[in-house]
Amino acid sequence: MVRFSASQSVTIAVPTQPLSVEDYLSEPERLVYALVEDSQVEILEANLFRVKVRPIKFLSFNIQPVCDIEVWLEGETVRLRSNRCEIENYEAFNEKFSLNMQGYLLSQSIAKGDEQSKNLRGQANLIVSVDLPQALKFTPKPLLERTGNSLLNGILITLKQRLMRQLIANYCAWASSSPPQVSSFS
Repeated sequence: MVRFSASQSVTIAVPTQPLSVEDYLSEPERLVYALVEDSQVEILEANLFRVKVRPIKFLSFNIQPVCDIEVWLEGETVRLRSNRCEIENYEAFNEKFSLNMQGYLLSQSIAKGDEQSKNLRGQANLIVSVDLPQALKFTPKPLLERTGNSLLNGILITLKQRLMRQLIANYCAWASSSPPQVSSFS
């Protein structure tokens, strides 16, 4: 069995809006829709989503992972993890394949002189273990590991770039279109 891994961290400056980013992230599915296109997501339960990843080319194989991802709030932190993942159209291969993804995103207040600003900080870790098909058994292990780790890192970088672009755009649109909340204190 060969193991591949990658990790990416992110820090995103949050623009000032009338509603807080914490309120926005209190619905964890918003993180899922910032990471992937709506057409790639199927809602299974309140905090469980099936995500069909775009096809990936690995050496001579085209693979399309389908992952069930659980997203939940833990205090002020949005957490996610993969529950189940399989490669579409490779049923026999799925018995020799496992994917573990874990990540989080949390809001941090930053003091800048007399002003406060917010950042979102997060990290994602991705580990794939696979028993390689016979056709790849003679490929040098360092080449396989380098290729696999690079592929996983590329996936995480793509997700990171989309998150940085899409989450803030979605948050700003939500915050400017939502009615202001009225305080119960007069």
